[in-house]
Amino acid sequence: MSKIKVIPCSGIGKVFGLLARESVLMVTEEKCPNDTETLCLAHVVTGDDEVVAKINGKSCITMDGCAKYCAKKSVEETGGVVVKSHKVPDFMKAHRGEEHGTGTALTQDGWNYAEELAEILAADVKEIKGGGDLL
Repeated sequence: MSKIKVIPCSGIGKVFGLLARESVLMVTEEKCPNDTETLCLAHVVTGDDEVVAKINGKSCITMDGCAKYCAKKSVEETGGVVVKSHKVPDFMKAHRGEEHGTGTALTQDGWNYAEELAEILAADVKEIKGGGDLL
């Protein structure tokens, strides 16, 4: 069974993009390293042969920073099967008034929020792995 691909948006210069990237790295490097891997969205978008081969027909989870869903749309266009898709702002309600940082650096509130997002992604991985019929 191949590793689940967890792909964040690029969101360069935006705090939501940084939150997406950091939460995905927490999952792929710390929480579920044996079950997941991440790929650079820029390589997905440009159709890099190696990256396309890794996601084509495979189970993917995306974490987007906004409603444009660039990661989700790009993965789908490249042939990845988006099993779960999230947006960073969807979980903000409980974090009103917090300062999460900038596009280049997170505050402690930002790191705490990234950890929360990573837990959501890790739960997705566990659910998908438990489902048996992974692509």
